[in-house]
Amino acid sequence: MAVNRMFRTCPSTGLVYHEAAEKLIRWNAVAGVVALLFGGILALLVTATRWQAIHLLPPDWFYLVLTAHGLNMLVFWIIFFEIAVLYFAASVLLKCRLATPRWAWAGFWLMILGALMNNVAVFRGDSSVMFTSYAPMGAHPAFYLGLILFAVGALIACFVFFGTLVVGRNEKTYNGSVPLVTFGAVTAAIIAVFTIASGAIILIPTFLWSVGLVDHIDSLMYRTVWWAFGHSSQQINVAAHVSVWYAIAAIVFGAKPMSEKVSRTAFLLYICFLQLASAHHLLADPGLTSNWKIFNTSYAMYLAVLASMVHGLTVPGAIEVAQREKGFNSGLFEWLRKAPWSNPAFSSMFISLIGFGFLGGISGVMMGTEQLNLIIHNTIYVPGHFHATVVIGTTLAFMGLTYFLIPTLFRREVMFPAMAKWQPYLFGLGMCGFSLFMMGAGTLGVPRRHWDISFAGNALGHEFPGTAWLMMALMGIFGLAAIVGGAMYLINTVGSVFFGKKIETPGFVHVKAKDGAAPPWQPVAVAITGHGPSIGTAGFVAPGTFLLAMVFLISFVLYYFVNWKYLSTVWPLS
Repeated sequence: MAVNRMFRTCPSTGLVYHEAAEKLIRWNAVAGVVALLFGGILALLVTATRWQAIHLLPPDWFYLVLTAHGLNMLVFWIIFFEIAVLYFAASVLLKCRLATPRWAWAGFWLMILGALMNNVAVFRGDSSVMFTSYAPMGAHPAFYLGLILFAVGALIACFVFFGTLVVGRNEKTYNGSVPLVTFGAVTAAIIAVFTIASGAIILIPTFLWSVGLVDHIDSLMYRTVWWAFGHSSQQINVAAHVSVWYAIAAIVFGAKPMSEKVSRTAFLLYICFLQLASAHHLLADPGLTSNWKIFNTSYAMYLAVLASMVHGLTVPGAIEVAQREKGFNSGLFEWLRKAPWSNPAFSSMFISLIGFGFLGGISGVMMGTEQLNLIIHNTIYVPGHFHATVVIGTTLAFMGLTYFLIPTLFRREVMFPAMAKWQPYLFGLGMCGFSLFMMGAGTLGVPRRHWDISFAGNALGHEFPGTAWLMMALMGIFGLAAIVGGAMYLINTVGSVFFGKKIETPGFVHVKAKDGAAPPWQPVAVAITGHGPSIGTAGFVAPGTFLLAMVFLISFVLYYFVNWKYLSTVWPLS
C-alpha cells in the first residue's frame, strides 16, 4: 500500500521538512512569539513599578500585571516554542513524517484556548494570584481551567513527538540511536510528561475547589505538589535550551560533541534528578522534615548540577575543538576571539551559556542549600535567579535558534541584519545586569513581591540601606535595556517572517513510497543529525575551555563560602 508524503529539502542546510511538521513548527513558534510580545509589554510595566523612582502602577494593577507577566513568559511563550523545538528535533532531524498531524493540531488549539482563557481570567480583575496561585488565595475558575487545557494540549504534543520517533524507527529514516539534539529533546519531553501530570494532580482539584465542588485545599499539600509542576516546567526549559546549544554549535561550527556518551549520560541525569530542585522553594516551610529537604536539595540534586556542568564544559569544548581544526590554534583563546561574534545565532547561544552558568547556576546551587536559603527566601534574589536561568538561559538560546529558522523554516531573509547583530548583546547583557542587581538587592533583604519597598504609610515600616535603593534603580536601567533588546528581536522576527524578502527554494516534493521505505531526500547536515566520531578524548584538546571551567569553579567556591560567611553574621552570638 502506497502512502502520500510531502517533503521539502532546504538547499542551504540539507535539512528535510515534512509539510505538516513545518506548518506546526511555524504556528507554535509564532504563538510563542506573540506570548513573548505580550509578556514583554507587561515586563515594562512591572519594571517601571519596582523601580522606586518611577513606581508606575497602583498595587491592584501591579499584582494583576505581575500575574499575567509570569504566566505569559514562564508558561505560554516558552512551552509554545519548546513544542516547535520538539517537532523540529523529531521530524526534521530524523527526516521523517510527523505522526498524527491532526492530534498535533488539536493539541495546538487546546493550548491557544487555554492561554486565552487564562489571560482573560486574569484581566477580569479577580485572579491576581500570581504565577504560584497559592491556595487559599482563589482565582476565577477560568484561570485554572485555562491552565489545565493548555497542559492537556502540551501533553498531546509530547505524545505526538514520541510517536514521531516511532515513525522514524519503523520507516528506517535513521539508524542506531537518535542524534544528540533529538536525545536532549527526548529528555525535555519526558520531564514535560512528569511536569504536566504533577500539574493535573493539583490543578484539577483546585479548579473543583474554585467552583465549590471541593471544600478545602491544604496549603502545604498544594505548595508541595504545585512546585513539582511550577519548577519542573523550568527544567523542561533547561533540557530544551541545552539541546539548542548543541544544535547551534553544530550549525555554526560543524562542532561534534567531545563525547556523545558523556553528553547523553548528562541528559539522563537530568531525567533522574533535575526535578528534585523543586524542593528549594519549600525550604522555609515548617511542615516538611529537614531530612527530606536536605536530601532533595543536596545529595541528589548535586547529580543534576553535575549534568549542567558537563554540558557547560562540552558545548564550548566542542566549539574550541572545531575552531582549532580550522587553524585557530594561537594561544588559549584565539578560537574564541575569532568566533563569528556578529552571527546572532552564535552570540545568543554563547551569552546564554555564560549567563546561565555563572549567574543562574551558581545562584541556584546556593539557593538549594537549606541553611543559605534562609538568607534570600522570598526576597527579590529569587526572581533574579530565575531571570538568569529562564530568560538568559532559555529565552536567549531560543532567540539564537530563531535566527537560524527564519531563512531555513520560514524561507525569508532577516529583515534588519544590523539590528540582529546587536540584539543579543543588548538583550543578554541587559538581562545579566538586571538579574545581578536584583540578586544584590535581595541579599540586602528587598522583598520579592512587595509593591513598594519604601513601605509608605505602613505602621510597621522598614528602612532599607541606600545601597538597596541604588541596586533597584540599576535593576530598572538594565531591565529597560533588556526590554529594548527584546523589542528589537520581536521587530526583526515579525518583520522578517511577514515582510522579509522571500528565499526561493524548491517546492514540496510529492513522494510515493511503500510503507517502511524512506523517501529520497538529500543528505541532512551531518553536524546536527549525524553522530560521527567522538573527538577530544586524548589530552587537553580544549585547553581554553578547561581554563574557563576552572574560572567558573573558583567563582562558584568563593561565592558559596561568602554566603556561608554572610549567614554567620545574621544571628551573632555573644
